[in-house]
Amino acid sequence: MSLVRILVDGYSLLHSWPELAPGKARYSAAARDELVRVLTLYRDATLTPITIFFDGSSPKIDGPAQTRSTAEVEILFSRAGQTADQMIERAAVRFQPYGEVLAVTDDSAERDTVINMGGLASSCWNFIQTVQNTLGELDDEIKHHNRREQNKFKRRG
Repeated sequence: MSLVRILVDGYSLLHSWPELAPGKARYSAAARDELVRVLTLYRDATLTPITIFFDGSSPKIDGPAQTRSTAEVEILFSRAGQTADQMIERAAVRFQPYGEVLAVTDDSAERDTVINMGGLASSCWNFIQTVQNTLGELDDEIKHHNRREQNKFKRRG
């Protein structure tokens, strides 16, 4: 089965990625927006849809979020009495007929639960490395492509 969606515990990933949105509180709209921006780039590179789950209702105290949920990068906040972990489990069950999901969290019990449901799981650190490597390779490919195009242009001129 192919990977149909990546399910991310947003705050778990933010807490594991201090280089992302440096100087911003991990629960701030700015940090969440930066996480969504980077994961959108990753989604664009891999073409695998991502759902980012955050504990708590969409906060308005720390400023409005600049990013909006899309079909490709969905942003969900848990309701009162609900956790991001519970939402990830529910999503893993719902996507099961369509293929494998990848759950990204530092909660080992949550990773085990998703694996037992037939999904895949990654620690935040491993996923961060994957994202950084993928985006680095993409950046290298773009630079190489641009150099080739510049050389073509120079030869014509």
